[in-house]
Amino acid sequence: MSIPFSPNVSEAARRDILDLESKISVFTSGDVPEEAFRKFRLARGVYGQRQAGVQMIRIKLPFGRITVEQLVRIADCSDKYATGNLHATTRQDIQLHFVKLADSPALWADLEDANITLREACGNTVRNVTASARAGVDPLEPFDVTSLTHGIFDYFLRNPICQDMGRKFKIAVSSSEKDSAYAYIHDVGLIPKTQIDENGKEIKGFKVLVGGGLGAQPLLAQTAHEFLEEQFVIPFIEAVIRVFDRYGERVRRHKARMKYLLADIGLEEFLNRVNDEQKALKNKEFTVSNLQFAVDRLYTSTREGGLTKEDLIAQTQDATYKKWLETNVFEQKQKGWYGVQLRVLLGDMHSLTARKLADIVRQYAANDIRVTVNQGYLLRFVKAEDLAAVYEKLNELGLAEPGFDTTADITTCPGTDTCNLAISSSYGITRVLETMMKEEFPDIIYNNDIKIKISGCMNGCGQHSSANIGFHGSSIKNGKLVLPAIQVLLGGGFNGVGEGTMGDKVIKLPAKRGPATLRTLLHDYETNAYEGEYYNDYFLRQGNKYFYALLRPLADLTTLTSSDYVDWDHDEPYQTEVGVGECASVLIDLVGTTLIEAQEKLVWANENLEKAIWADAIYHAYNVFVTGAKALLITKSVATNTQYGIVRDFDEHFGVDFGRTSETGSFKELVFSINKNEPTESFARTFVGEAVKFLQQVNKIRQTQLASEDEPELSLVEFGKDS
Repeated sequence: MSIPFSPNVSEAARRDILDLESKISVFTSGDVPEEAFRKFRLARGVYGQRQAGVQMIRIKLPFGRITVEQLVRIADCSDKYATGNLHATTRQDIQLHFVKLADSPALWADLEDANITLREACGNTVRNVTASARAGVDPLEPFDVTSLTHGIFDYFLRNPICQDMGRKFKIAVSSSEKDSAYAYIHDVGLIPKTQIDENGKEIKGFKVLVGGGLGAQPLLAQTAHEFLEEQFVIPFIEAVIRVFDRYGERVRRHKARMKYLLADIGLEEFLNRVNDEQKALKNKEFTVSNLQFAVDRLYTSTREGGLTKEDLIAQTQDATYKKWLETNVFEQKQKGWYGVQLRVLLGDMHSLTARKLADIVRQYAANDIRVTVNQGYLLRFVKAEDLAAVYEKLNELGLAEPGFDTTADITTCPGTDTCNLAISSSYGITRVLETMMKEEFPDIIYNNDIKIKISGCMNGCGQHSSANIGFHGSSIKNGKLVLPAIQVLLGGGFNGVGEGTMGDKVIKLPAKRGPATLRTLLHDYETNAYEGEYYNDYFLRQGNKYFYALLRPLADLTTLTSSDYVDWDHDEPYQTEVGVGECASVLIDLVGTTLIEAQEKLVWANENLEKAIWADAIYHAYNVFVTGAKALLITKSVATNTQYGIVRDFDEHFGVDFGRTSETGSFKELVFSINKNEPTESFARTFVGEAVKFLQQVNKIRQTQLASEDEPELSLVEFGKDS
């Protein structure tokens, strides 16, 4: 089909969209292996669903910011291509579900017209860069981190150093030491700080955390820098990504995250390797531009006098409105202006609601909506005298439920509704738990210290490990029958001094006993905690065994009823139907596919030479060496996990064939000259030239192999399984 591009769509985006359309056509004709296409589409935000034949489209929204026009465009696209639902995620993205694969290029083009991208929203790339939704208006912030966050997003979008990593890479920027963006669970987490130099000038910088992550084995991030000046942050992240790209695991998927690399080699060695990359960096310093929509450009004045939030609370006779003011509204650091936070059940908003919300923003707030990390929305710069009207209009839309980001406001992933990997329902149990708390614990909307998060499986899209009370989907065998279950984790999130922690597994229980479980935990805390004691401190004081004993009666399988074998939101008996994941095993010509990838990377290297983008040309050429070497190693059944290992093993098995000896200089020396030279024009042209000659020789050897009687059996292999 022919996609009509508007003048607003950039040349880079047009190329991406046309490339996606072309790859879809080739894939549907059967001329490209499924695994190769899966890898391609994921990096374009197209993700397979549990249901066959449809896709989830993940819309990448840096730090969760959308304008009114963008919100309406997303709603229009959901109506046109999806189901009319907008699902907000814990990474401040918006997802559309049940999209036909063939429609994804046109959908992307419609979004790009409103300056919205899908590029690198999924896949082994730098994912959406998240940030505190309050950035720019946070009364606790030392400075606005919005421009730096956008600078990170923009710098790494389509950057060759992060297009083909072993796994995904996540970055978060908090607005203050309160760490509301959960920096401690990210590959790189940033917390803003200031220092005064010897001349009395204030310097902006960040505490830098590295190596955090959730999933089946959650790990806390470690401190790389207590204070790194702002202009060095992006170069530091680039060096970190280059190290992860080079040394990170690539075969054993469950070990292919930066947190495991850091755990294996230690922080000191990791930072030494980061330092070794400094010479090759495109920029030794990088100063971000102040954004046109930055707060200090739009709202420089305060609003002295007049009504305050406290005045409104004192005057109102409406109990629900009062609760909403107390729990969903805060005064910004710009005096007299207010932020309004929207609690959204399950993170789901219908397109009709989204358009009406856009109308409210047009009339009463700044054109700067933020998706929050707990799947809600934040409206900014609302006047005190308009809060009553905003409440009434939001209430009509079902968006004025009190208790934003409190215990009553559960964060959850879609679970078995759409996800291939989910084991039990997240949505169903979330609805039930929120209803139970509203009826039995009405004052819990004032508790900001206990967060509840739910995931449909151990992988943690609902971030259950970073919750004070977390649940993830599971199953339990009872004889020949299987029933849906929840794994209970306690003690994650923040403790009484603001330190981030990971939850401990306590016990696995039938899913239908989720309400009784939460009821027991809340009553126990009310009864036995000290005055003012944070939940995590209480958990540590009592200990894991105490809570296991507390919940053990609910794990008794001798008291099961027929309803326990039916999951929440379902009528049929439960069955474990974990779908085919995005890393499924498929039969492909792995050597041929790898050589095609190497050739594509060589094309990109030459394109960047023509554009005089020397650093990018060099990195693409580096990937030509690694990918070509990997292809030949596969033919000898040599395990190819890390890039460093590929280069080392290639020397051993093929070095002589390429004239690389200790006298002439090893293949390893050639390839890793990348981080021993400045990214100059001279080095770029030399390095790309060597890559051209190398790939020609690789293809020649491969053709000889195919022509011989002893053709390697690994030209066709089963690919994608964890070893």
